[in-house]
Amino acid sequence: MNVLEYFATPGAMTFPGGYAALFDCLPSEIGSLCRVVQGLMIHVHWLERYGAQLPKPRLDEVQLRSVAAKLARIGELDPRPLTEARALDRRLVGNCRDFSVMLASILRYQGIPARARCGFARYFLPDHYEDHWVCEYRSAELQRWTLVDSQLDDLQRRVLAVEFDPLDVPRDQFLPGGEAWRLCRAGLADPDKFGIFDMHGLWFVRGNLVRDVASLSKIELLPWDCWGLVDAREEDLSAADLALLDQAAELTSGDVPEWEPVRQLYKSGERLRVPSVIRSYTDAGVQEVRLPEL
Repeated sequence: MNVLEYFATPGAMTFPGGYAALFDCLPSEIGSLCRVVQGLMIHVHWLERYGAQLPKPRLDEVQLRSVAAKLARIGELDPRPLTEARALDRRLVGNCRDFSVMLASILRYQGIPARARCGFARYFLPDHYEDHWVCEYRSAELQRWTLVDSQLDDLQRRVLAVEFDPLDVPRDQFLPGGEAWRLCRAGLADPDKFGIFDMHGLWFVRGNLVRDVASLSKIELLPWDCWGLVDAREEDLSAADLALLDQAAELTSGDVPEWEPVRQLYKSGERLRVPSVIRSYTDAGVQEVRLPEL
């Protein structure tokens, strides 16, 4: 299977399961699809900006990993077709990863190669690389992999003063985890400028690198899900670990034209590969989670 065929089919997290028929009514134009996604979900950290007030239990919706689980909850909140934009209090609570994974799932259902990318965006705060996910799809029109930020609706673009087209995010505005790791390791960027809230540094960059490698194997986990080299303390990293991370970074720092080496590295790298049980650092505490068969 070549790279385009591989990313045109769903993985464990992007498989819509019994809710696949909900995608049949969706448009195919990328801008229209982003508006559909924006009408279904609301970002947990933007609730106040939108003027949305939700009961605290609703915030637990960010713990839903799979698209099938998200679609089930979306239907519970509002059973109308997905093309109908929901009221703010009837949108699924999510984050950047969820917007990206939902768009990737829809595109894959339509036979379009797509993947969620974990890394850092430069357009949220000045002189800062914000922890972020976007969707990357193979544009038939442009004949290249294209970054799309399906989270950025009109309100967010206005607040953030985003001047570029979110349907074609410039490569210097979003750095995959591998590119961030490569720059920091080479002394070309300050690791403390990479992160979110009070979490930053090379350890954080390492986590996004490993999550991006997993996502390129169609295992798109939550931003606080940890395993192997994500969860390791810096002082416990061996020379072999660092060499593995450096190799992963070199292979994934851009649009990954050579996908098979990434896949083989992931499969052979025990500390990269997602195990059946992971640790999830939630607001309720650290939880051990058994994943569905990957």
